[in-house]
Amino acid sequence: MNKILLSLALFFFINVHAQEDKNPLRDLKFRNVGPAGMSGRVTSIDVNLRNDQQIYVGTASGGLWRSNSGGQAWECIFNNEATSSIGAVKLSQKNTDVIWVGTGEGNPRNSHNSGKGIYKSLDGGRTWKLMGLENTRNIHRICIHPHDENIVYVAAIGVAWGESEDRGVYKTTDGGRTWNRILYLNENTGAADLVMDPNNPDKLIVAMWEHKRWPWFFNSGGPGSGLHITYNGGESWKKITDKEGLPKGELGRIGVAISRSNPNIVYALVENKGKNALYRSANGGDSWRRVSDNPDIGNRPFYYSEIHVSPDNEDIIYSLWTYVSKSKDGGKTWRKIPYNTIHPDHHAMWIHPENANYVIEGNDGGLNISRDAGKTWRFVENLPLAQFYHINIDNEMPYNIYGGMQDNGSWVGPSYSWTSGAIVNGQWQEIYFGDGFDVVPDPENVRYMYAMSQEGNVARIDKETGYNKSIKPRHPEGTKLRFNWNAAIAQDPFDVGTIYFGSQFVHKSKDKGDHWDIISPDLTTNDTAKQHQLTSGGLTYDVTGAENYTTILAIVPSTLKKDELWVGTDDGRLHLSINGGEEWKELTKGLKDMPEGAWIPFIHVSE
Repeated sequence: MNKILLSLALFFFINVHAQEDKNPLRDLKFRNVGPAGMSGRVTSIDVNLRNDQQIYVGTASGGLWRSNSGGQAWECIFNNEATSSIGAVKLSQKNTDVIWVGTGEGNPRNSHNSGKGIYKSLDGGRTWKLMGLENTRNIHRICIHPHDENIVYVAAIGVAWGESEDRGVYKTTDGGRTWNRILYLNENTGAADLVMDPNNPDKLIVAMWEHKRWPWFFNSGGPGSGLHITYNGGESWKKITDKEGLPKGELGRIGVAISRSNPNIVYALVENKGKNALYRSANGGDSWRRVSDNPDIGNRPFYYSEIHVSPDNEDIIYSLWTYVSKSKDGGKTWRKIPYNTIHPDHHAMWIHPENANYVIEGNDGGLNISRDAGKTWRFVENLPLAQFYHINIDNEMPYNIYGGMQDNGSWVGPSYSWTSGAIVNGQWQEIYFGDGFDVVPDPENVRYMYAMSQEGNVARIDKETGYNKSIKPRHPEGTKLRFNWNAAIAQDPFDVGTIYFGSQFVHKSKDKGDHWDIISPDLTTNDTAKQHQLTSGGLTYDVTGAENYTTILAIVPSTLKKDELWVGTDDGRLHLSINGGEEWKELTKGLKDMPEGAWIPFIHVSE
């Protein structure tokens, strides 16, 4: 009897306590399960020149990281702010406790991350204060006056997805308490690059860039693009045109670099219609001549367009693009650093101003450090920056985690390690490459799984052997299928052999992808005005599938009702079938509070 009463009392106490606890998850804490072996996109780098082992690294969606050991160990120092997307990081070398961070990455791909203003730390990154410019959304460059740390210039590239007047170049003279916009052209033109003359901090060169992104198209270039120079700290500007030697016609994105050893030498990597070329000025930017249009200079200007000059030799230049290229003759000839040395798609570089051999560069696969001016590199294997598009789990013990990452393939790893006590990089296995998206383990045997990459590529994987078989659907009559960059896949909860895949149609396979049937009509708007991806890019075509539109984004089978399927599209349509695809009902009009045409990437069906 006493035992029963005690049990009832405990139950009553626990039950009442649980009812009073309105936040039962408050004591749960995130734990890092990795991985870091493939890392992720790095957007900005700066180093403390008083202690060049102290490195700061800004990332696309992983916050700001600091190493005090030359890249051996790292800590994230930007965990509690409104955003984890970093576009620019800059230290005051006069007082290295002062650090500025501009949020929102400055390379506006379809899956880029936006920011929420500019932050400042006065204690070496222990605490941060928001200093305004929240509506700029994406800040790509920060320049600090070398003699007065209260004077700061900010290049705001602006929002990628629409018009905005919060673009251009901003300046503060009181440490960020107030800001003045000192260069603005129009609502579609932002500041894509900004450099300061090392001998004259009142002289700055800015590259303005007119661009805009839609879900179905991207345009780089327009009358707003061009180079502007100020000699008085932004009080007045001079635009550089074809009269000074730049190419005629509309320009696109421009990357700029000034030589430290000879500031009269200035380089500009200029996007022009059909031909991107390197231009050089020998008089500080007053006049220019084309040096080279060698294809090894760069590609995809909207995503790269960054050049750097060696601090001890104005003729040694690095260009960051899919590769890293290096020229030793002022840009006339170039040599590529191959893929097998460092990950492709490069966005950030720092060169020690007094030791040109010490180079740090960042790309879609993380951070690399060179001590011999780029001949050899050390990859930093402990920066966990992987950008997951999707994650999934299985029912193993311990359960496994699956996911696809931006430009780093699809991976599987454990949720817990029984042996080592910690999950290490070696316990994660890459199963498929490309931009990784959904990974779906086979419910019968987790040795097998489905994995995806961009534009509807999908494969059935054998994890143990590494064998993969493409199972991408084809239309039986040759009709062109439209697959989203991040297409939809689903496992039927009632039949382990049945899977679904989305183009503009719902595809169904009853034999794990060997054969497909189309079980729906076109469930999108099929708006042909938004299906011109083959001409996307503007001045430079950029046709990678990122702008594929009028496609299916989500296929969700009910786990309670067999043959119930929910489908969402990227152009705002919602459909339901309750008989396995024989009939479909559009439910879009019921989404009264959803903006017309909004993406429907996720659907959750009650269980």
